[in-house]
Amino acid sequence: MADILFVLTGSRSWTLNDGTAHPTGFWAEEAVVPYRAFTEAGHRVTAATPGGVVPVADRASLTDPAMAEEVEKIAEFRQPLVLAEVDPADYDVVYYPGGHGPMEDLAVDADSGRLLTRALASGRPLGVVCHGPAALLAARTADGGSPFTGYRVTGFTNAEETQAGLADRAPWLLQDRLAGIGVDFEEGEPWAPHVEVDRNLVTGQNPASSALVATELLKLLDASAA
Repeated sequence: MADILFVLTGSRSWTLNDGTAHPTGFWAEEAVVPYRAFTEAGHRVTAATPGGVVPVADRASLTDPAMAEEVEKIAEFRQPLVLAEVDPADYDVVYYPGGHGPMEDLAVDADSGRLLTRALASGRPLGVVCHGPAALLAARTADGGSPFTGYRVTGFTNAEETQAGLADRAPWLLQDRLAGIGVDFEEGEPWAPHVEVDRNLVTGQNPASSALVATELLKLLDASAA
């Protein structure tokens, strides 16, 4: 049995250009589908959030009653650890789901940034999906650069943000900011599953990529145990 850490946004809103608080949270599919994959494979999941606040799912991700029911059943999400107190060395896999919430809090959270830097350096599987890669922006090396510079990654694209209707109102776009820290951003077709695997880092473009991200993380986990 492996121990898997889910780092979820604690934010319930995303501040847009005009100061409007756009309701958000984590995206249910991006949390539930990997959670199901990991636990059905016999692994143990622990959740953590900034300040240990109980995370909420974006209501827009709960239009399917079955998905909403699954979110409610995940006890670990109702009892998160305080992110600042988490040691990534205690976990075999670290996973960040998305939703617009990470654009608000994890993108500027130094504790999350330190955890990501250590997780990447450890060589253990690290997975991030959709808007979750916003958290990569807070990671720093000793010289102030990004540990993810030169890595091949994907995430929610400018095209997808435009089609979702929020690009014009967003204070910044994820694809642009990731390019700014020197990653090799790979863009797939909007809304289609797309995953990039570079060393121990697995990134997914959008909600439809969640299952593939979980599959690739389990492959890396199995390979490390072999």
